Parts: sequence; structure tokens; C-alpha cells
Amino acid sequence: MMPDAEAQRRIAWQEKVYREHLQQPAQLSLEFLGRKLVVPASVLTPVPPEFNLLAATVLKEVKERDTVLDMGTGSGIQAILAASRAKRVLAVDVNPDAVRCARRNVALNGLTHRVKVLRSNVFEKVRGRFDLILFDPPFRWTAPRDLWETSTADEGYETLRTFLREGKHHLTKNGCIIIHFGTSGDLAYLKHLIRRNGFRRKQLLKKHHKQGWIYFTFRLTR
Repeated sequence: MMPDAEAQRRIAWQEKVYREHLQQPAQLSLEFLGRKLVVPASVLTPVPPEFNLLAATVLKEVKERDTVLDMGTGSGIQAILAASRAKRVLAVDVNPDAVRCARRNVALNGLTHRVKVLRSNVFEKVRGRFDLILFDPPFRWTAPRDLWETSTADEGYETLRTFLREGKHHLTKNGCIIIHFGTSGDLAYLKHLIRRNGFRRKQLLKKHHKQGWIYFTFRLTR
């Protein structure tokens, strides 16, 4: 839902991101707001806390009584942050390396009693309803070339379309979705999908990137 020149600009950005990823070490150990993380090269490393809008939103929005689903958990950091508030968190990812990574990081932070990690293609293995569903989807619409790129590329936005089509069936009566997205993806198309699937959208946080992109977190309610 954008001119070809704008689409090509975003494809070029994806190529830059992918080339930079190929230069990363086989494994990184880091701390994120006091949480210990070990992240292999096949799993997306979290954006640092000062730029991580979803992390800031999670810490602000998650309540003790909430049941939380972290869709596309990656390193597990959002599930770990959610579990610092909520007593029950389910984290899922289609990337088997991400599932192993998230399980390890949950254990490193002593949260195995609060966080369960499963391999699932979107809602495929998810059962039940949740007060809060978190999602940091791939922003670009191209085909992923490897496991790592499943975190940043989603061919034809199939995953995003499935998530918004099926998400309403996994929310409690007053439940909501917190989604992170930016103008380095097709933001107009995301907004179109949100409307088409019957959600209301409220902007929570906004941040400008030095490359000219703008990133947001939105709360979606039915």
C-alpha cells in the first residue's frame, strides 16, 4: 500500500539489516534491564532497552492478574519482562532455535514456574484465551532466507494476516493485543488489516529512528 519507490527503499533497508546480521558472532551474551540473555546468531537479538518500545510498553501495561501470550518470542525477553508482573505467560515462536533460546533464557532468569515456551506457527499450538497478547511481527513482506530472517521478513505478510484474523479468538472478553510496528514496514497495510479484522487501535508509544523511520506500539481492542 505504498508507491514502488517507497517499497524499494524498504527492501534496501532489509538487505542492509540482513548483511549486518551476517557479520554477527555465533552467540551473544548480554544483559537487558538486569535480565541475562544468551542469543545465538539464528535468533534476533533484542533492540537495546533505550530503543525498545515493546519492552517499555510491556513493563507499563502488564498487570499481575493478566494471562499473557508472547507471540514470536525470539530470545524470550518480552515474556521474561511480562513474567516480572504476570504469573502466567505463554511464549511461542515458529523458529525452533528461538524456542530453545527462549527456554534457556527463561531458566537463566529463574522464571520456569511462570513462563512456558512452545514451538507454534502463529496460533497453531496455542490453546485458551489471554488478557494480553504481545506481538513484534516481521516488518517486511519478503520471503525469509533463513531462520533468523523469519523475525524480520514475512512473505506477503501471511503471518501478520493470520495473527490479526485469528487473534480475536484468543482474547478474553476485555483482552487486548499490544503490537509493535514501524514505517520501515507497510504501516498503512497494518492499519488496513486492523480495521478489516474489527479491532480498534490506540497508539501507546512512538519513537523516531535516526534513519528516518518511525516506530510505534499500539493497543488493539475489539
